[in-house]
Amino acid sequence: MNGPQPFEEAHENAHGAADDGRRDEDGPGEHRESGTGGHRGPAGSGGRFGPPGGAAAGAGRSGAGPAPRIPAPRTSVEDGGLPPSGRADLGDLAPVPPLDLSHDVLKSLLGAWALAACSAAETAAVEEHLGACGACADEARRLREAVGLLHQPESLDLDPGLRTRVLESCLRRRPPRIPVPDWAAPYDAETARLDALLQDFEDAEWRAPVELRWFENDVPAGRRTTVAGVIAHLLAVDGLIAAALGLADPLGRAAGPTGAEAAGPSGRTEAYWRSAHLPPAHAVRGAWREQSHALVRTVSFTGGPAGKLPVPYGGFTLPLHDAMLDRAFECWVHAEDIAKAVDYPYAPPTPRHLHRMIDLAARVLPTVLAERRRAGLSEPARHTPHLVPAGAPGRSLRLEIEGDAGGEWLIPLDSPAARGSAELEVARVVLDGVEFCKLAAGHVSPEDAAAGQTGDRRAIRDVLYAAASLSRM
Repeated sequence: MNGPQPFEEAHENAHGAADDGRRDEDGPGEHRESGTGGHRGPAGSGGRFGPPGGAAAGAGRSGAGPAPRIPAPRTSVEDGGLPPSGRADLGDLAPVPPLDLSHDVLKSLLGAWALAACSAAETAAVEEHLGACGACADEARRLREAVGLLHQPESLDLDPGLRTRVLESCLRRRPPRIPVPDWAAPYDAETARLDALLQDFEDAEWRAPVELRWFENDVPAGRRTTVAGVIAHLLAVDGLIAAALGLADPLGRAAGPTGAEAAGPSGRTEAYWRSAHLPPAHAVRGAWREQSHALVRTVSFTGGPAGKLPVPYGGFTLPLHDAMLDRAFECWVHAEDIAKAVDYPYAPPTPRHLHRMIDLAARVLPTVLAERRRAGLSEPARHTPHLVPAGAPGRSLRLEIEGDAGGEWLIPLDSPAARGSAELEVARVVLDGVEFCKLAAGHVSPEDAAAGQTGDRRAIRDVLYAAASLSRM
């Protein structure tokens, strides 16, 4: 065999004898060996797939020699390293000719074309028609835009740290003329995440029941409300910071009687829930979002010195930078409450912001321990019946937080003004960062958190119950 034949030539030769009325004595796919011995040569040399004896032996009995009736094998590219001869590859197919369709039929296909649901021939016919019909071209453009609107943004499925990384990248390239203070960044991030969760809520989600939980006087407490009620709660308590900054108080006259209880988070929330001016359902989101934006704008304009501004919380006072961090923590905790109510996943804050929330809780714990002693909820140690003088080292509990947001804190046990001392360490508590924050939110029982901890059991119990009472609603 001299080489591969083009497909058309082989096909024609294979059927030529039958068309001319000549029939070879050999059956299809068979041949008689010439010469002695009856030896069959290998393929390509007159063997199994070709005429015996090569091209010369293919001369038939009539002298002219009919062409072989079986197509010659094509040379493999892998075998010979050469491209196959004849027609081009199957990938080089001729374009599909458009169908000859009427204007009405083509117009009815525009919707399917916009959704990429037409066949190749229909697509070619529609696109050829769009080049000549302006009315159909405008309609096709509108349909394509409508298809784009079917894909709503799903920002909640993104990495929770993506927003922070994008903002940091942008700010490195072009710093803002009025930057957000570093101590207000957690509040800015958490309110933005919660706002993204709420953006697609319908009436059914706004009315979904939410269970608020916390610890009060070492006893679990709770309150049932709705998603709209939770946002109203955040709006009312954030109003403490708004009032301290001179902004409009969302409660107005609805706060009711003055005093520590009414001015605290719980009193303000109850007063706002009772208010006749409470916005309906999802409308409360706009009021809360506008207030959160106003708070971030105001502290950005006032700058760093405003961080020391006192913010009254009813029975106690926090500096503005700690109050903003406390509101960021509450925003995250209640966002998880809302996400649980609507069966949606919600990630914790970034490790840097989570670490700051843990640090605030650790700094407040000595004061809460002193309040518990005054309320009779705990007793001083038997060998230290009196408070340790301010600045002096005292018995301490080592709080070790694991994870990316972790660290270690020495919590003085005998006085809020005492100094934590590693030499006087009497107990050790080791918790994951998110677990500790959920304990501080009242979502984890102190008894469950105490399992496996080492040291003075009374000190461990007091610290864990003090942590669980940090968030009261």
